[in-house]
Amino acid sequence: MAKFWWLAGALFAGLGVAAGAFGAHALKARLSPDLLQVFETGVRYQMYHALGLLAVAAANERWPHANFNLAGWLMLAGILLFSGSLYVLCLTGVRALGAITPIGGLCFLAGWAVMAWGVWKG
Repeated sequence: MAKFWWLAGALFAGLGVAAGAFGAHALKARLSPDLLQVFETGVRYQMYHALGLLAVAAANERWPHANFNLAGWLMLAGILLFSGSLYVLCLTGVRALGAITPIGGLCFLAGWAVMAWGVWKG
């Protein structure tokens, strides 16, 4: 699974750079400053957790007997739920998706906790 997490981390980091550039250039004139900041928060957390996926890959290689895959899946779910809901909110104005954002945040927290537990046990 380490190869999968390396790939996922690299892919989501690259998409984070693309989303950041899109926000800075294409959305700057279209979104209010408040919504642009919300979009940038989604990009920032996506990038943090793309790097987290790379850490999951490295941990899988360093401590192969520990199962870090749950941490990876939680971070991946967090990116999709947290950052994804913020992107959709900003691009469509559908505010109901804001209810999903905290679930993504909980996934991020759980992913880091599982990662820490795996390192401790590893």
